[in-house]
Amino acid sequence: MPVATQEIKFGTDGWRGIIGDDFTFDRLKLVAPIAAKVLSQTYGATANNNMIIVGYDRRFMAETFAQKTADAVVAAGFDVLLAGGYASTPAFSWAVKHYNALGALVITASHNPGSYLGLKVKGAFGGSVPPEVTQQIEELLSVPSSPPAKAGTLQMFEPWANYCQTLSQKVDIDKIRSSITSGKLTVFVDVMHGAAAGGMAQILDVPVQEINSSRDPLFGGGAPEPLPRYLSKLFRTMRTHNRSKATGSIAVGFVFDGDGDRIAAVDGQGNFLSSQILIPILIQHLASKRGLTGEIVRTVSGSDLISHVAKMYNLPIFETPVGYKYIADRMLVSNVLLGGEESGGIGFADYIPERDGLLSALYLLEAIAAEEKDLSELYKGLQARTDFYSAYDRIDLPLASMDVRSRLLNQLQTQPLKEIAGKSVVDCLSIDGYKYRLADDSWLMIRFSGTEPVLRLYCEAPTIQQVHQTLAWAKQWAG
Repeated sequence: MPVATQEIKFGTDGWRGIIGDDFTFDRLKLVAPIAAKVLSQTYGATANNNMIIVGYDRRFMAETFAQKTADAVVAAGFDVLLAGGYASTPAFSWAVKHYNALGALVITASHNPGSYLGLKVKGAFGGSVPPEVTQQIEELLSVPSSPPAKAGTLQMFEPWANYCQTLSQKVDIDKIRSSITSGKLTVFVDVMHGAAAGGMAQILDVPVQEINSSRDPLFGGGAPEPLPRYLSKLFRTMRTHNRSKATGSIAVGFVFDGDGDRIAAVDGQGNFLSSQILIPILIQHLASKRGLTGEIVRTVSGSDLISHVAKMYNLPIFETPVGYKYIADRMLVSNVLLGGEESGGIGFADYIPERDGLLSALYLLEAIAAEEKDLSELYKGLQARTDFYSAYDRIDLPLASMDVRSRLLNQLQTQPLKEIAGKSVVDCLSIDGYKYRLADDSWLMIRFSGTEPVLRLYCEAPTIQQVHQTLAWAKQWAG
């Protein structure tokens, strides 16, 4: 076989690699038809057609890779709807449902640096396919396939219009627009040069101030990930606006990652708000203002405030390993109101089992407009109501080698930690890594990357000082 396949591996959400090295035209033309074939085998009875959606983000040559993907899938006998322009990954997930397709192949590397591109595979239900589906794709890469009886068809489609209309119907769009046009609310959007560019303006149809909206495949020298170290321009913009804004007006900044499925926010004073803060606000809004019920699904790395707010509204909690695919799996089998992960992915009931940054922002705007309060005010109110105050942080610690990773993992398995940073370990949850609950009800989570020598350390404690002390202890423990 002319194309090496041994290193084509699907991770947590797709296959990603360095452009021109791991991720090439030849390798993509091999993978794409096989992915389409597995989608057909898995979801053909549900979709009852032969259609595959192909979409892409704004990365280097993404549209060319998408065209090559479409051509290869058509040659394999499938009918393809190819996006006529970039869009967010959730827009393509929604298109799968709208067109009742077998699934979608989306050319994106999400939040990775600009040297990367990748392929996300979406199922007929409108979300990321489970691991057993990507495993089938991997297994078939080395199996010769017969040519189809005839080629499929290729048509273009516009991915934004129906998606934006659908999202606008999920919220009180008139209330949000009124708050903005009256000057009560100012909205900033940092799209990080990514695929969410223009999305919020299309949905709201009123002025928003979008920054980093140009296409820049190098992402300003950083990565399109909604983390504080990449948001200096938004912080400056928000703080400048805060000094000049009218008394009583509210400002909010939203941040979307490279393909628009994850979110973070910045409050009117220029403070960063992760999904650990946004998820509790969303639970309160959906339960109290919309009167909705259902299960709250959180990953094991989620803030304890999520559970406290859920309990306040008598909503059951279900905890999963890290990764939105586990939340999506739960959304397919249970009545889920909201599912959210620490890294910014949030999904909602009565939609598709997919995280969606733009829809999350709309619900947050609805909450701000309804309460006429800044996001940080809403968060502090929840802390007071639940009498739960905490701080959170996470660090990714590079290890010297995979051997070091193996040694530390063996140590955790054979020599269980009894004390961390001077505090007794109360219990340990090991559904994904090792989450240690400590005597003061703080917690430390130690989790290893499955593909590289990286140790991920998560901590929540009553104060940021305690968080940093615990994380410093964990770094020292790791050597």
